[in-house]
Amino acid sequence: MSSSRRTFVKAAASVAVAANRMAAAQERIPSRAVPFSAPPVGSPVLKSVRTPVLEIGYEETWGGRGGGDPATPPAILLHGFPDDVRAWDGVVPALAAGGVRRVLVPYLRGFGPTRFLDSATPRMAEQAAIGQDLIDFADALNIKTFDVIGYDWGGRAACVAAALHPERVTGAVLIGGYTIQNVFSPPVPEAPETEHAYWYQWYFNTERGRAGLTANRRALCKLLWKLWSPNMQFTDEQFERTAKSFDNPDFVDCVIHSYRHRHGNAPGEPRFEADERKLAQFPRINAPTVLVHGADDGIRKPPAESAEQPHFPHLVFRRVVAGAGHFVPRERPDSVMAALRDIGQDRL
Repeated sequence: MSSSRRTFVKAAASVAVAANRMAAAQERIPSRAVPFSAPPVGSPVLKSVRTPVLEIGYEETWGGRGGGDPATPPAILLHGFPDDVRAWDGVVPALAAGGVRRVLVPYLRGFGPTRFLDSATPRMAEQAAIGQDLIDFADALNIKTFDVIGYDWGGRAACVAAALHPERVTGAVLIGGYTIQNVFSPPVPEAPETEHAYWYQWYFNTERGRAGLTANRRALCKLLWKLWSPNMQFTDEQFERTAKSFDNPDFVDCVIHSYRHRHGNAPGEPRFEADERKLAQFPRINAPTVLVHGADDGIRKPPAESAEQPHFPHLVFRRVVAGAGHFVPRERPDSVMAALRDIGQDRL
């Protein structure tokens, strides 16, 4: 067993007991926007760090009795669209209680308190950019290696970082599977049912869609929550906790660019040309990986396992969660922890 896998397995095993205890714990732990001053274990603190392009807002939680095992890599959790760090409120406590030394949950570009440093920087959000944001985030915090858990945009950022910087990622939990895109080839039409589910992408590729997202961002994003996770129960108050992140001044530009660039209708940043060429070859992800899918995902149903395996030479486990939709961390945070628990049981 490789050293990276042993490290990932050790961390996974340490959360096993906590995962059982926290399986039903889905209440939000409120963030506290206060300066860092040795917070108690399990208490998230809102902080920020500067990268070459962004001032990234993030929540930091220190876990484990006595601060956890110093040898355990930090876990970085990445949210998707349209969501924010609150997506992980049911997962972070179990990770921290289970012995993960440090849990970091950043706001992606265009969301919440994260801001571009230069007003002249193009507000772009192609896959290579959000993947590089993850590496820049770790660099800014002097983190050499880390485990990553992500879904939707965050899952894509995790895939990109793991594929292009394999020496940095010690383990990955990818909710939604392999999502790297080839942005240079003409899109291949999919089944009509899938094309129908992508209506929001076609909408965002029009100026009417930009105007609609600008004027109706809350109503539109709430509709996507309902369509993508038809079984998810949430209150207006719960939605509003996250919807505040959509008021970011760069939200619309980043969202529109992301969905136009992937369909060949917007240019990418020249500095990412080489990375996008590499990604177009669909590179494998060599880190030990767990795949999690919501069986009732309203965008796209889970692919066949045989279609995913070639991308992951060190696939440890694959789980399809019955009853869950697109927002698995919100709907079934216990399933994310169960994936880690199963790694520990199967590999120790």
